[in-house]
Amino acid sequence: MVSGGRQMRRVDRGWASLFIVLVALIFYLILPSFILAQEEKKDLRPERGIAVYPEFSGVIVSKGEAVRMDLVLDNKGRTDETINVKISTIPKGWKAGLKGASYLITGMYVPNGKTKNLALNLEPDKTVGVGTYVFQFDAQTDDGKFSSTHKLTVNVQERMTGADDIQITTSYPVLRGQTDAKFEFSIEVVNKSESDRTLNLAAMGPEKWEINFKPAYEAKQISSLRIKGAQSQTVAVEVTPTKDALSGEYPILVRISSGDKKAEVKLMVMLTGIYKLDAGTPSGILSLEAIPGKPANLSLFVKNMGSAVNRNISFSSFKPENWEVTFKPEKIDALEPNALKQVEVTIKPAQQALVGDYSVGVMVNGEKSDKTIEFRVTVKASTAWGWIGIGIIIFVIAGLSALFIWLGRR
Repeated sequence: MVSGGRQMRRVDRGWASLFIVLVALIFYLILPSFILAQEEKKDLRPERGIAVYPEFSGVIVSKGEAVRMDLVLDNKGRTDETINVKISTIPKGWKAGLKGASYLITGMYVPNGKTKNLALNLEPDKTVGVGTYVFQFDAQTDDGKFSSTHKLTVNVQERMTGADDIQITTSYPVLRGQTDAKFEFSIEVVNKSESDRTLNLAAMGPEKWEINFKPAYEAKQISSLRIKGAQSQTVAVEVTPTKDALSGEYPILVRISSGDKKAEVKLMVMLTGIYKLDAGTPSGILSLEAIPGKPANLSLFVKNMGSAVNRNISFSSFKPENWEVTFKPEKIDALEPNALKQVEVTIKPAQQALVGDYSVGVMVNGEKSDKTIEFRVTVKASTAWGWIGIGIIIFVIAGLSALFIWLGRR
């Protein structure tokens, strides 16, 4: 009985040890994941931080026109803040104010991670002429420990004919991109008269370019729009260059009219051209035969199918192990649009390559454009082995013939 009790105690200790090991193993596997999950849940924002900035950094207006937009107060930290704000730089001849609801605002409570908007009004007097005017906005926390500064540039231009009644403004008059891109300008049309009116839309651009007008955030095309008195409406101007347009600057003139009243705005498209390469063989055949350890040659053409000069064109390959692929020339410094250059490619299979078909890829790496061609290389046995095989067959036939003749004599 004593020995049986001892045996039971040993079993109990064994199960207890196993249980402890299992618990430790579970903690070892789960605890790091739990800690990692807790770390991922941590808020990575700084304890405190603020920013102040206008809705736009730069605008173009006509002489005598007021500027109205939002000024954003951004609490980037994890602490609620009272942010004090002021317009620290106001050019001569301008009146500037910040409003929230119907009040002039000098500060605002902003919860952590939130933004609040203030209405910014900039009013020029009659002495403000054509030129560039810079406004500066300063914000700081209630305790003065954190601050932010931002500027707004206002470019004042001469008022166009009829601008007393119709006005056009745009925040981004110049757009840049490749020739195959579509360019969409956003313009704001203001009816400054007291009565409702229908406005006709027209645009002049490079020959064969497509220019369409669309309501903001809509796909349909329009040629006119009706705006209530003293109201404004945003219109999208979609510009599509011709496929063969070269890189350069192209002006677009937008004219909006109603009767004898009209307003115009100049837009600009800056084309960088299209980067596109093509490559292949003159015959169109993408296969060749080769012998182990012996070079096989083929001609490759590289053509610039884009509208921009393609520079620093290099060549590379992916191939079976111990194979060699070389190019002559190794590099093309520049290739003009529609220009073609011939390149000699040498493919040398490994000495121990077995008979069969292999894939060799050739990559043409240009400026912002690449082209990859895959060749099928058929490796055949050397002709020397063929002659050796023929010699062996002739030797065997001669031996058998001699044997039959000898046996016949016996």
